[in-house]
Amino acid sequence: MKASTKQVLQLVVGLGLAASLLIWGLPYFAKTSWTDIWTVIRSIPLSHVLLFQGLMLLGLYCYTFTFTGSLHGLSHGKALIVNLCGSSVSNLLPGGGAVGLAATYAICRSWGFSRRATSTSVIVTGVWNVLARIALPVVAIAALWFGGVTLPGVLKDLAAAGMVTGIALLGTFVAVMVSERAAQLIGRGLDAVVRPLMRRRRKGKPAASIEDLVRDLRARINDIVRTGWVSMTLGMVGFFAAYYVLFVLIMRETGVTLPLNLLFAAFAIGRLLTAVPITPGGLGVTEAATSIVLVGWGAEPAAAAAGLVLFALFTHLMEVPLGALGWLLWTASPKAEPPTEGDEPALASAAG
Repeated sequence: MKASTKQVLQLVVGLGLAASLLIWGLPYFAKTSWTDIWTVIRSIPLSHVLLFQGLMLLGLYCYTFTFTGSLHGLSHGKALIVNLCGSSVSNLLPGGGAVGLAATYAICRSWGFSRRATSTSVIVTGVWNVLARIALPVVAIAALWFGGVTLPGVLKDLAAAGMVTGIALLGTFVAVMVSERAAQLIGRGLDAVVRPLMRRRRKGKPAASIEDLVRDLRARINDIVRTGWVSMTLGMVGFFAAYYVLFVLIMRETGVTLPLNLLFAAFAIGRLLTAVPITPGGLGVTEAATSIVLVGWGAEPAAAAAGLVLFALFTHLMEVPLGALGWLLWTASPKAEPPTEGDEPALASAAG
């Protein structure tokens, strides 16, 4: 099957499933109807809609600090273009994050950034993103638990799974960064698993050594983290803070009066579910699951569902036309020939 055909099928199936979950699943799980949901949505003034869009754009701009911190020489304007283009692709395909990363890699290379700098940036921002999305629900649910709020069993399981995954990822990342010996051990372990698979995929070509990759990346990532961790962290905090404010304002506008700690927990769970690769950006899955949480905590069903629809519109669907604008801006931007580099055992061969 050609890659283009496979991508078209992924797009059709993913969007079909997302539409089914939104059209049928959201009102079913929220225990309401689309008639009631649309009644709430139609009551939102246009001026407030423009405010919501402005907050969404503010969040995207905050995220540019994460990009500029991980790729020296990248301007905030270009970082915004990269963010828009990568997000639009990710939001169109189930598991589209890999395609979004490939788009980010290609765009940065077209502006003259080296393979080594670009691949390091992609890895570091990916780690920062995953850890942030895992940390949000863990922090929120822990705060609710200590505050005496009763949690459904599924949320306790989600918190436990997120905590274990987050600790494992963070522990591995820190171990590789701090200890040369740990980097070698992890690299050898990955080599034992991955190299046989790579040999089968790349017949007649030598398989890249994951151990060499880990060791090579370690020095580069250490340099980026040492000089850019403040910018990257503030960028992530600003991004999620802007989106949380947007979430709260939308919920208040639609009539959800839950306290802020419960809204933060619902928001955090939703951000984690956006990583579910079943549908593009977790669309449909996120809204249906979050509606169960909000209604279970006492939110009015139609108000909660309407708020989730609006939040998905601004944070997911609006990124697609903005992404088209980003692609146009990239096409019109001046290009630069990337530097010729020597032997790179790492991501260059994997990306190709």
